[in-house]
Amino acid sequence: MSCFCPTFFGRQYRGAYTVLPRHRHQHSYLALVVSGGYEEAGDQGRHRVHEGDVVIHGGFEAHLNRYDRTGAEVLNIPLPALMEPAMPVLRAADPDAAVRLAERDPQEALDFLLSTMKPLPAQATDWPDELAAALLVDPHLRLRDWAHLRGLAVATVSRGFRKVFGVSPSAYRAQARARLAWSQTVSGSEPLSSVALDWGFCDQAHMTRTVHAITGKPPGVWRKQVKCIQDALRRSAASCRHEKTHAFSPAH
Repeated sequence: MSCFCPTFFGRQYRGAYTVLPRHRHQHSYLALVVSGGYEEAGDQGRHRVHEGDVVIHGGFEAHLNRYDRTGAEVLNIPLPALMEPAMPVLRAADPDAAVRLAERDPQEALDFLLSTMKPLPAQATDWPDELAAALLVDPHLRLRDWAHLRGLAVATVSRGFRKVFGVSPSAYRAQARARLAWSQTVSGSEPLSSVALDWGFCDQAHMTRTVHAITGKPPGVWRKQVKCIQDALRRSAASCRHEKTHAFSPAH
């Protein structure tokens, strides 16, 4: 999946029983459910959300959505670049206040939500959710062995997983791990070969191809871009400190 679905920021309504096939957004954003509800199944598992819930999407994350009989209205707000969610779903303390703030200034609404949201209790899971989690934890998991332990046929597991998540178990694992490897690449300083090993890729070249397919750029390019941004921020901060020191230094 190499193309990205554009993200509409602001309030957006989806009608009853709408199904959005698995898609990928380039940028990270926050979705506050204003009304109604839906099921989201993506790289961070499957969640059912309702009015007042907040879904956090990281960059290049893929998911599909199935809307309830009432449809749903959501408020989408962009997140800072490269911001990764600590938890995918939280609860807004005051959704109405957040919506009012967003009408005036989306940044104010974002700051309010980030400072007041609370974690939600763990949701009930079934075997597709358990398999999704297992595929991320164990890069060497054999689908046949996993299905056998649960008394399920491999074909049943593969077909049932695709029905829930919109992609085969092997593709789900490859795409989700590529996104996580990308996240570790831009947030850390480990050698890329170590990142590839951490996420179960055959080698660095394998990781590079997969990350490129998911994000549009290879890991090395991402790391160079992040370093350039960090260097620019350090130079800017140093320049500000110099200006302040010069402004308040005693006259000679």
